Amino acid sequence: MLKHKKSEALLADLSPERAIMYKEVVAGLQSAPKTLPSKYFYDRSGSQLFEQITELEEYYPTRTELGIMQSALLEIVAHMGPRCQLIEYGSGGSKKTRLLLDALPDLAAYVPIDISKEYLFQSAHALVAAYPRLEIYPLSVDYTSDFTLPTPVRPVARRVAYFPGSTIGNFDRPQALKFLQRIARLSQGGDLLIGVDLKKDPAILHRAYNDRQDVTAQFNLNLLARLNAELQADFKLHQFAHYAFYHPIEGRIEMHLVSLKAQLVQLAGLEIPFQEGESIWTESSYKYTPAGFAQLAKAAGFTVKQVWTDPQQLFSVQYLSADK
Repeated sequence: MLKHKKSEALLADLSPERAIMYKEVVAGLQSAPKTLPSKYFYDRSGSQLFEQITELEEYYPTRTELGIMQSALLEIVAHMGPRCQLIEYGSGGSKKTRLLLDALPDLAAYVPIDISKEYLFQSAHALVAAYPRLEIYPLSVDYTSDFTLPTPVRPVARRVAYFPGSTIGNFDRPQALKFLQRIARLSQGGDLLIGVDLKKDPAILHRAYNDRQDVTAQFNLNLLARLNAELQADFKLHQFAHYAFYHPIEGRIEMHLVSLKAQLVQLAGLEIPFQEGESIWTESSYKYTPAGFAQLAKAAGFTVKQVWTDPQQLFSVQYLSADK
């Protein structure tokens, strides 16, 4: 818990060990097609770049979700009820979360979870200053793994998981099912407030992932810069290009890094060959219909209680309860 009088933090650090990162990166780069786990986007630089992406004119999800949260806040809080423990997956800067914290003065505790330790630590300290009476337990962990939540001092009526943004779309459907099942277990029969991006005009999606300022391209390429810094790789970033497109049959955005020439990359003693035009698949972002996501939620042990959307039906915020 963060100590509020001195604003000192006891950060629970369960972030992936370097050996695990190395193993996962090597496995992805030696597969066909080549892949990299999207969770490794979020080092300090990657987290900062993503925050810049959320402010872009072309990137609709963040401002649209924020607008939905603002208009539906009273209904959301009514679902959550008093004395809940709020558990946020991928908390980042916790901007949208502050709406909930302001509206829930009797919150039992807040657990922000993020894989980027430094960014989480910085954000948690800012929250301590803003909410000095709130129990805050920052947890640095790969939230797709199993972990144990801290026990708050105050009594908890229920656990409510919060998964904002469109991050559920980064999982393919079997992975999304498994992840939602893990949340259901961790919440111990509690609830889930989640952001779900909706299917829409592909032109809108293309602009969102190919912005004019190339911030998304920098974010994508920063993944290679991180491998250079942390895994002794020698990726030449100028020899790779950002490429993102919508796959209509699969209903997903695919983000890739394309090799601009035939080349050989060293990675801690391993040689990874690339052909000209060969890509590394770095991220997927699946889009859903409300009915399609309801089916997925039901299979995971949740029932959708309410869905809020914007007037253009670009994005949805959904409140789920675990089936008893």
